[in-house]
Amino acid sequence: MPSSKRSVLITGCSDGGMGAALAVAFHKAGFYVYATARNPAKMAQLASSGIKTLELDIQSDQSIADVVSKIPSLDILVNNAGTQFLMPVVDANIVDAKKLYDLNVWAHLSMIQAFLPLLLRSPNAMIVNQTSIGASVAIPFQAIYNSSKAALALLSDSLRLELQPFGIKVVDLRTGVVRTNLIKNLQQQANPTLPKGSIYEPAREIVEKALRQEGFEGQGMPAEQWAEAVVRDLQKTNSPPVIWRGESALLTRVSTVLPFGLLDGLVKKIAGLDLVEQIVKK
Repeated sequence: MPSSKRSVLITGCSDGGMGAALAVAFHKAGFYVYATARNPAKMAQLASSGIKTLELDIQSDQSIADVVSKIPSLDILVNNAGTQFLMPVVDANIVDAKKLYDLNVWAHLSMIQAFLPLLLRSPNAMIVNQTSIGASVAIPFQAIYNSSKAALALLSDSLRLELQPFGIKVVDLRTGVVRTNLIKNLQQQANPTLPKGSIYEPAREIVEKALRQEGFEGQGMPAEQWAEAVVRDLQKTNSPPVIWRGESALLTRVSTVLPFGLLDGLVKKIAGLDLVEQIVKK
C-alpha cells in the first residue's frame, strides 16, 4: 500500500449497496480502500475496479482479528454493515430483534475495539458509524430497526467525547433514503409477514405492504451521488460530528427542532397507518 495514501476500511460492501458506493467514492478520492463483506463473491464489481476486498464477518471475533492482522495501518473505519427489521412492536419476535441489535449495534462496537490500536497510530483517525435518519424519527413498523440506529447514534456521540483526548474523530452518518438494492433484498429474502393473531389482522394487506416497502422501490438519492457527498464531507478540515445526507435527510433534521409529534400525520400516511387506523376502528 502506498504510504502517501490515507486508508479506509468499510464494512458491508456487497455490490449494489451503500458500502460499495462509499468504497468507490473513497477510491476516486485517492484513498486506499479495504472493502469488506461476509461473502467476497458479492464484491466482484469492486474487485474488478482495483479496490482491495476482504472477507469479514463483523459478528465473528476471529474474522475481525484475521482482518486486523492483514492491515498495516488504518486512518478511517466506516461501520456500514447492517440489516433491516420491519414489524409492529407488539408483533416483533424478541429473539430476532436481539439478533438485529447484535448486528446493528454490538458488532460495530466489536469493530471499534479491535481496530482502535491501528487508529491510535494515525494522525488523522476517524470512526464513521452509519446510522439513519430513522434514529431521529418515529416511523410506524420500523421501531426495532430505528431504535438500533438510535442506540448506535448515542454510542457514537459518547464515543466522540471519549476519544477526543486521543485525537480520533467520531462521525454519526445520518443517512436518508438512498437508492440501493436494500428493498429488493428485503422483499426477496425476508418477505416479512404478520404473525397469526396480530391485532392488525383486519388490515393485514396494508400492513404487510408496508413491511415489504412496496411502492418505495427505486426511490431515493442515487447511491453514487450520496457517497460522493459523504466522502467530501468527511474530508473537510472540520468535518461535522453528524452528517445528514440522502433524500429526506434535511426534512428529518428540521423535524428534530419542531414541536413533538408535528409530523406524526405525515409519517402515518407514508407508512399507510392512517388507512390501518380507519380499518381497525370500524
